[in-house]
Amino acid sequence: MSSTNLERPRPTVVLREVRDSDLPLFFGQMSDPESVLMAAFGPEDPTDRARFDAHWARIRTSDTLIRTVLADGEVAGHAAVYGPPDEREVTYWVDRAHWGRGIASAALSALVALAPQRPLHARAAADNAASIRVLEKCGFVIVGRDRGFANARGAEIDEVVLTLKD
Repeated sequence: MSSTNLERPRPTVVLREVRDSDLPLFFGQMSDPESVLMAAFGPEDPTDRARFDAHWARIRTSDTLIRTVLADGEVAGHAAVYGPPDEREVTYWVDRAHWGRGIASAALSALVALAPQRPLHARAAADNAASIRVLEKCGFVIVGRDRGFANARGAEIDEVVLTLKD
């Protein structure tokens, strides 16, 4: 964490409905090479705008609970709950410029409050300590380990499987 992040006060984090104007920002955030490498699991080609647009058109008309994450009024990322009712999973993305400021934890906490069904599940690359820490702060517990193909790394990697029961 940089000293800049240590000196900045925690931002006010709010979730709101996704707007069309958020999508170009999400695309930029989700095609940042360092962020993509850290997240590990994502699209084959994160710079494919047509595929990105098709994905977002599909999820915005599905039963996915998806919200834009605002930090002090600025679009900082997005968070979602998706999947079949008995296998709901959470996902979130915070722009690298906002890492280390508590935004992911605040956003995920607000998101799980909007999704009362339990259990909720999550997965994270085993070496993504920051993401695992965010999930654990929000009550998720590691319940297993798995391996999955990570497009960003071009290989199978270890991942942790987490569940939120209460």
